[in-house]
Amino acid sequence: MKQLNDSDIANMIGEDFFPADKTTKKSVRQELHLSTRIPKLNETIPAHATIDFHQHTEEEAWKMLEQVAACGARTATVITGASGILKTKFQQWATESILSPYIVSFEAINNGSFKVKFRKMKD
Repeated sequence: MKQLNDSDIANMIGEDFFPADKTTKKSVRQELHLSTRIPKLNETIPAHATIDFHQHTEEEAWKMLEQVAACGARTATVITGASGILKTKFQQWATESILSPYIVSFEAINNGSFKVKFRKMKD
């Protein structure tokens, strides 16, 4: 295994350095102690989320739904209320919007809420 020297490290700092093999990449990470310098994101993905659209505008409700779909939750309970535009809008969003490919299914729990299953969004 090649030992890194100062010129190797200087080359890595520039944008032109691309290690060709896994062994070199691993040794570079160890030499530079990258595992301690780059903090790991310990974001936990919720298995289930609850969204309540009461007292929110249509735009706010859309953003809430989009955030839950993007966070990686597998299921959600969406409370729309028994009447009003957001109940109708949610059903449209689930079937006809840019989020519809990520909504596997949704079914009414009662007259004002839905159980939703999500598919993982692509990055």
